[in-house]
Amino acid sequence: MDILFAQIQADLRSNDALRQSGALLQALQQSAAGRDISIIAKSACEEIVASPASAVCKKLAFDLIRSTRLTADLWDTVCTGIRTDLDFPDPDVTAAAVSILAAIPSYRLGKLITDCNKEISNCFDSPSDNLRYSITETLGCILARDDMVTLCENNVNLLDRISTWWTRIGQNMLDRSDAVCKVAFESVGRLFMEFDSKRMSRLAGDKLVDSENSLAIRSNWVSSMVKFVWKKRNALMARSLILPVESFRSTVLPVAYGVKAVASGAVEVIQKLSKSSSANVNTVDSANAEKFVGVSDVVSHLVPFLSSLDPALIFEVGINMLYLADVPGGKPEWASASIIAILTLWDRQEFSSARESIVRAVVTNLHLLDLHMQVSLFKRLLLMVRNLRAESDRMHALACICRTALCVDLFAKESVRRGQKPLAGTDIASFFEDARIKDDLHTATSKSLFREELVASLVESCFQLSLPLPEQKTSGTESRVIGALAYGTGYGALNWTEPALEVVEVCRPCVKWDCEGRTYAIDCYLKLLVRLCHIYDTRGGVKRIKDGASQDQILNETRLQNLQRQLVKDLREVNTPRICARLIWALAEHIDLEGLDPLLADDPEDPLNIIISNIHKILFNVESSATSENRLQDVQAVILCAQRLGSRHPRAAQLLTKELEEFRNNALADSVNKHQCRLILQRIKYAINHPERRWAGVSEARGDYPFSHHKLTVQFYDASAAQDRKLEGLVHKAILELWRPEPSELTLLLTKGVDSTLLKVPPTAFTLTGSSDPCYIEAYHLTDSTDGRITLHIKVLNLTELELNRVDIRVGLSGALYFMDGSPQAVRQLRNLVSQDPVLSSVTVGVSHFERCALWVQVLYYPFYGSGASNDYEGDYAEEDPQIMRQKRSLRPELGEPVILRCQPYKIPLTELLLPHKISPVEYFRLWPSLPAIIEYTGTYTYEGSGFMATAAQQYGASPFLSGLKSLSSKPFHRVCSHILRTVAGFQLCFAAKTWFGGFVGMMIFGASEVSRNVDLGDETTTMMCKFVVRASDASITKEIGSDLQGWLDDLTDGGVEYVPEDEVKVAAAERLRISMERIALLKAARPPPQQPKSDDEEEDEQGEEEEDEDGGKKKKKEKENGEEDGKKPKGPSTLSKLTAEEVEHRALQSAVLQEWHMLQKDRSTKVY
Repeated sequence: MDILFAQIQADLRSNDALRQSGALLQALQQSAAGRDISIIAKSACEEIVASPASAVCKKLAFDLIRSTRLTADLWDTVCTGIRTDLDFPDPDVTAAAVSILAAIPSYRLGKLITDCNKEISNCFDSPSDNLRYSITETLGCILARDDMVTLCENNVNLLDRISTWWTRIGQNMLDRSDAVCKVAFESVGRLFMEFDSKRMSRLAGDKLVDSENSLAIRSNWVSSMVKFVWKKRNALMARSLILPVESFRSTVLPVAYGVKAVASGAVEVIQKLSKSSSANVNTVDSANAEKFVGVSDVVSHLVPFLSSLDPALIFEVGINMLYLADVPGGKPEWASASIIAILTLWDRQEFSSARESIVRAVVTNLHLLDLHMQVSLFKRLLLMVRNLRAESDRMHALACICRTALCVDLFAKESVRRGQKPLAGTDIASFFEDARIKDDLHTATSKSLFREELVASLVESCFQLSLPLPEQKTSGTESRVIGALAYGTGYGALNWTEPALEVVEVCRPCVKWDCEGRTYAIDCYLKLLVRLCHIYDTRGGVKRIKDGASQDQILNETRLQNLQRQLVKDLREVNTPRICARLIWALAEHIDLEGLDPLLADDPEDPLNIIISNIHKILFNVESSATSENRLQDVQAVILCAQRLGSRHPRAAQLLTKELEEFRNNALADSVNKHQCRLILQRIKYAINHPERRWAGVSEARGDYPFSHHKLTVQFYDASAAQDRKLEGLVHKAILELWRPEPSELTLLLTKGVDSTLLKVPPTAFTLTGSSDPCYIEAYHLTDSTDGRITLHIKVLNLTELELNRVDIRVGLSGALYFMDGSPQAVRQLRNLVSQDPVLSSVTVGVSHFERCALWVQVLYYPFYGSGASNDYEGDYAEEDPQIMRQKRSLRPELGEPVILRCQPYKIPLTELLLPHKISPVEYFRLWPSLPAIIEYTGTYTYEGSGFMATAAQQYGASPFLSGLKSLSSKPFHRVCSHILRTVAGFQLCFAAKTWFGGFVGMMIFGASEVSRNVDLGDETTTMMCKFVVRASDASITKEIGSDLQGWLDDLTDGGVEYVPEDEVKVAAAERLRISMERIALLKAARPPPQQPKSDDEEEDEQGEEEEDEDGGKKKKKEKENGEEDGKKPKGPSTLSKLTAEEVEHRALQSAVLQEWHMLQKDRSTKVY
């Protein structure tokens, strides 16, 4: 290998272009094979990049540079070579030099572009197509990058030049060369897409903080390009038509985006953001008619390409036509034409890699179609969605389809009310007309999850329809919704119940499903059924016209009554054991018992008899599976159902009394059930004997369905419960994203302006050097969790009076960090550091896993750089040896001895690798016991108080015992819940977070105040003790936290809490216990026997007073973690009271809670925790 490398280097040193290009190709082969070719790259930089060579060799050398790592010195050589080549007479050599600009590190790019701006501008005017193509492509990539925007913030001249270059790129869309024209379209399209999605280009490797100025700069470029596209739209469309058809695709987005931005008024908002002084002068003054004609022209221009043979082109054109159909004045035909074309791609089985994209495009724009088209698509779309692989795509599509179907149904019913002709196929039942979906619904067992997803999505969409829709003010642009959605949700408060009633009728067979233990879809269905029965008050029977009921209401109530009777009959066919009790719950509360025929009391088909026989089945279920299926909960549910049924109807009371008596005396009932049955029997008896005086709370309908996962925890964890929760999470996420979307960052900025919180303030910087060091260095870091990157921004200040010609900053890594290019360390070379002039530099690293990590900065500066000449040492070689001559030519100034300055390591807080994880308290406490890794530790902090008001019981403002934990609010933790016991100054806080890499971290903090008085100093110092318990989904997380607990506490609380080892905690507790025991022994010895018995309260007061007297100036502390107050809980029986120590403590706590409650009631303005 060494021989081969030596041969390649020899070929590179020759002046023969053929040998040089062959050697470079060989080097690229070695690089592709994974070998280290840095030694060849050095030769390539010196012999080809920095010296005159052919265009082919230059291109190959630049390819070689891209595939390897260069030192800072070699980058210097490359930049020098590029400067020379930009003036080179051969345009192909210049084009090669331009192409490497995109690969130059961002910290060198600004200076290079500033120095060579004239040469770069000249490239646009070059007669060579190749050079114009190269400059358009390269600048199109570079100029949209974050680092260029940041450079422009600080350099007005550079900003002007780049703005001019954007104008030139725009003009190149009309270039005579097809290749230049295509790449100019692509560049402008990239600028639009990045601005619209607010996913700025990451090519630079740096995710920088978006400031107000950088946003204004980018907005300025976008608005100028939009205006150019609008003015030249006809020329651009004509130019795109004479491009080769395979290049046409890149011309679609820029034209469509520019025209829509003007037609929808978005360009005015973008101009406001850009804050340019000329914004008011250069506004696009077009009448509405002209805007509409402009959009129509673009659509007419695009429509012929929908019949193209290229699937990618059809898709691109279709998506952009849908984008244009949403503007004011847009036509449903535009949307329908493109959707038909996109669906044809599906039928042709082409473009199969984009199946998800096809469905997403269609379902997202369903509301733009007219009603007939929507209705015709529903069944077909359901079959398409069923075949999607990814769950999230399936859920999103289902959510869109269900929303549109419900709104179409609403709209159609409203049209019929207004006297219009009914439209066929708009009802929800038509959803299930397809044979496969119908079979799925009516079959008890099925391996497919799709039917559960469909029913859950339909029901959850009904619940969303029942809520008022948020006003679409946050869209930033006027978005006209064509079709049913505009009308379907704007009517009476109860109109949503009509489609919901259809849903519960059509989905009735779902209660018979056997879903292998999964219950989420059936729970959703029953919850909607209970809601509807409660709203229509079905237990009171069907209302009459003379009661004020409308015809619609009578019809709906009759349908619900019939549905209930059918569901009662379905009770016998329920296949999932747990659903039987839930279905009885849903029916028992709302069924109309008064409407039952008394003559059929002995008929086994009577609804009441069926319900009671099923209650009997559940109470006396002795199957082995019943225990594993959570029989406890089912029995509880049917006992409560028995109370509701029995207290409403005499016959039900008679039958249920018999059942409950039998159950009470059976061995299956535990003691809790027996007591509960006794109580319920008494209530039923009272309610039946005193019908005029019965308490409404016993038999009142509440409309509650407590079985969904939100209310009750799953006692017996099994696979089906996990699948249920996963399905619930997916459905909820998809439904909420659709009905209550979070506005994008750009939307917030467009609507709220620059007051938005998205414009972050850069974080505080840490000083890494000492006070007497010749260079002052401070640094701060920014994190990008989506890419798993951290960027360290360093500011270097020369404190000496000399000008330092060269300073090298080396950055090494420890922990889980790595450089993007795999190098062991990063070197940043800074030149000509003037005294007291700050110079900025940055380094971006990736994070591989959750671990403590740090960046180690070392500064080498060369005070003698460039001052002395090198010693010529020729050895025995002759003067005319060409190698010696070449070395002499490439001599550099002598570096001299560097001064090395080692800085403090920049530690990345472990909390930076976490993200807040939103979770409900019920979910949190359900998840908490199942987390395998756990770590516990104790921390303390102190705060200074003044007088008696500092004690925890007296503080009614902010809680004093959270002062050391205030900084937690700014950390990446979601605060799940907090419980604060004010009377004993105790608290519990629960936090949830996820690591960047998906691991779950739960943290609970328990605390109590340890009040201590120091009379000598005349003030009060309170020490707080907190117990931290951290549980995680992976042991590596807790291991990393436990490796440096003090460091973790510092990260959490910004140094506010000090770690206390467990040994010290135990020693302190034992010492307090010993002092308390001695004090109590003294009390016992000194106190005479009691003369007469006293009341408990007096005893407590006396005991408290005597302990107070004995206390003197010593520290009296409460130990909350052990759950005892040592002063009041001595070991052994107490001689001071008839009560045990536990009872005394319990009563004291009770009276303290009551006393504080009265205090709080007096002062209503107080915040109660």
